[in-house]
Amino acid sequence: MRKVSGLLLATERRAITGLAGLYATRMLGLFMVLPVLALYADDLAGATPLLVGLALGIYGLTQAVLQIPFGLLSDRLGRKPVIAFGLVLFMLGSLVAAQADTIGVVILGRCLQGSGAVAAAIMALLADQTREQVRTAAMATIGLSIGVAFAVAMVLGPWLAADYGLAGVFWFTAALALLGLGVLWKLVPPAPRRVRHRDVGMDREQLRGILARSDLWRMDLSIFALHLVLMAIFVAVPFRLVNAGIAEPQHGLVYLGVMLLAFVAMVPLVIVAEKRRRMKSMCLAAITGITLSLFGLAGLGEGTWALFGWLLLFFIAFNLLEATLPSMLSKLAPAGAKGTAMGVYSTSQFLGAFLGGVLGGWLAQQWGLSAVFIGCGLLGLAWLAAMVGMTPPRHLSSEVVALDDHEQDDALETLMARFADVAGVEDVLVVPEERLAYLKVDRQRLDEQALARLTGSGNPHSGT
Repeated sequence: MRKVSGLLLATERRAITGLAGLYATRMLGLFMVLPVLALYADDLAGATPLLVGLALGIYGLTQAVLQIPFGLLSDRLGRKPVIAFGLVLFMLGSLVAAQADTIGVVILGRCLQGSGAVAAAIMALLADQTREQVRTAAMATIGLSIGVAFAVAMVLGPWLAADYGLAGVFWFTAALALLGLGVLWKLVPPAPRRVRHRDVGMDREQLRGILARSDLWRMDLSIFALHLVLMAIFVAVPFRLVNAGIAEPQHGLVYLGVMLLAFVAMVPLVIVAEKRRRMKSMCLAAITGITLSLFGLAGLGEGTWALFGWLLLFFIAFNLLEATLPSMLSKLAPAGAKGTAMGVYSTSQFLGAFLGGVLGGWLAQQWGLSAVFIGCGLLGLAWLAAMVGMTPPRHLSSEVVALDDHEQDDALETLMARFADVAGVEDVLVVPEERLAYLKVDRQRLDEQALARLTGSGNPHSGT
């Protein structure tokens, strides 16, 4: 087994920087319409609350349907061509929506935006470009870039819409797609040989086992409900700000304050969840916070400061779940199956976004803005009830060990038992054709010396 370094190579730094930037610009373009579409839809012929909600969430449907096919296609045709094709689709969708004068054309544009479902291909390319021992840090960088993109989108969208209208927002997203193409070809290094990555990609042979796990289903339910609620409430939140006397051009400042404070408040909560092993209690607290904020937004508090407070509570809880749910999923997923588990999780997220837009629009159209928050609050109560009985996840870390190419396949298969005998190794999967061993370890019990002797490196490739 090979001794390896955890320091980033120059090509890895380029790949991580370029792909994180690419992912961020794409998510920025998808989310920029979230705080503005409902407000500016009056200029679109045929607009109703239901159709506005559909326009907000339709990207999630095409993302959910196409992300796995795009990932599989990238295995055959190459990562960069598939990613480039997805970015072109995203740009076309932005151009269609930018020139729309009816809500139907905006829905078509958003559908095209989502059809550029290259998230799986980007993650696979990142895995191709990085070694196992630095891949967790690379994935964390991608996750951070998504969070930053969401916060920037919430601030930038209202400012652009105030000056250039809804069309200006879509023109800007088209420019972001063009920028993404430049980043892909100029900054991201040439793609190496494509291989399977069980810690990143979907494995259809593992899918049935993943779907049968109730603990993983709770994670999928949580990300589904979280993004359903997020998309639903933005049919109504912009109007709550207007009714509180905040002019449209100032909405960006409100979101800026909320996002900054929510991030600062979220960090110590994540530390408590991870370092003090309070994942379940923090998860339940966050769901409770979201549910309370939804009922608050329905009208339990009046005035600008009350509205700000409820939004702040919502986004503290939202950010906490966005940070901790993937970590919990990683701890729960079997060795070598994290990629498949994440594929199901991501699909659940996109489906939640789609149904959230439709539900929010329907509730607003039938019973008004308060019904959106009340309906989502009731969903929050059901979500909380479903999560109360969850078993706290064991704090296991994922590790990937590279195996020597010259070892015989039959010898590699015997390593599974040898790894399993090491104290603290709770689960192991040796994949001879990949020359990798996937481990789940309890670091408090791990016999690091025994593992180091077995790997012959002293440095197994740490994961989450």
